[in-house]
Amino acid sequence: MFALCSTQLKPNNPESRKQSLDQAWFSGIILRKPRSRRVATDIVDHLTPERRSALMSKIKGKNTAPELRVRRTVHALGYRFRLHRRDLPGSPDLVFPGRRKIIMVHGCFWHRHPGCSKIARPKSRISYWEDKFARNIERDKLVQQALLQAGWEVLVIWECQTQPKDRPSLALKLAEFLGD
Repeated sequence: MFALCSTQLKPNNPESRKQSLDQAWFSGIILRKPRSRRVATDIVDHLTPERRSALMSKIKGKNTAPELRVRRTVHALGYRFRLHRRDLPGSPDLVFPGRRKIIMVHGCFWHRHPGCSKIARPKSRISYWEDKFARNIERDKLVQQALLQAGWEVLVIWECQTQPKDRPSLALKLAEFLGD
């Protein structure tokens, strides 16, 4: 099915209009396919390497939207916390020193949340991305092990779990983890 971008048809006759649309040889009409939703796995890089590098350098590691949602929820539950303690492995997102508990907020794409729909596979430089994702997963495991060995309890909250529609379940999960 094609969508009509202009209404400048030469023939006024309905029969010849149908024939003209089928042939699409006349001037003044541009036929295009209607926009369809992309599937999360269909990422094609259309930027130059320099532009992509500039864009990627602007991706934040702290104070992201999922992290802010978790912080608001924890604060609303009445808990107080420290942010990004650099003296702990991995500089955890939320630290509760008196409880010896830590909450890490992971982005589904970067940390490869298993079974999540937000995991897209880039189409360009596939080996680079596979190595990068493998390093991220390995680093996450090492950081979590180091924190556990240091006597901290760790809870990982995934980006997809912080959506507004999931806020009640997120609040319940956080209350269960932080409760005494």
